[in-house]
Amino acid sequence: MGNYKAVSTPLATHFKLSVESYPQAKMDIENMSRVPYSIAVGSLMYFIVCTRLDLSHVVSVVSCYIHNPGKDHWDAVKFFLRYVKCSINIGLVFDRNKATTSDVIGFNDSNYVSDLDKRRSILGYIVTICATAISWIASLQSIAALLYCGG
Repeated sequence: MGNYKAVSTPLATHFKLSVESYPQAKMDIENMSRVPYSIAVGSLMYFIVCTRLDLSHVVSVVSCYIHNPGKDHWDAVKFFLRYVKCSINIGLVFDRNKATTSDVIGFNDSNYVSDLDKRRSILGYIVTICATAISWIASLQSIAALLYCGG
């Protein structure tokens, strides 16, 4: 991965990961058995737990397919490794010059049905103080919201 070009986002939107990407053909299953997917995901888990909690969502997504990864899943892990290469010097820094008593800011957002397997949306929020994240979450919603277009 040393010669790969760095990327600026941990997981691009063109990755549509699901169980449908599992290898079906015997040759594909054999090829994927030689790929160090579980080792890479395990290393990324250690990395996020010890140093980069902000990347935990991506690791949780790719770890869902650890028992039977397909080529799309492996491409997503390699893409994520390219982001890690680019962001290795990023960290949380509290700047006293930006500190004020009313400097707590929160953001929230959700997406519509990003988990293709369970058909659930992901809800996330982040709270910052002194322009640094102090709390964040990205979690799969427990229920599916239905769009009502009736009259």
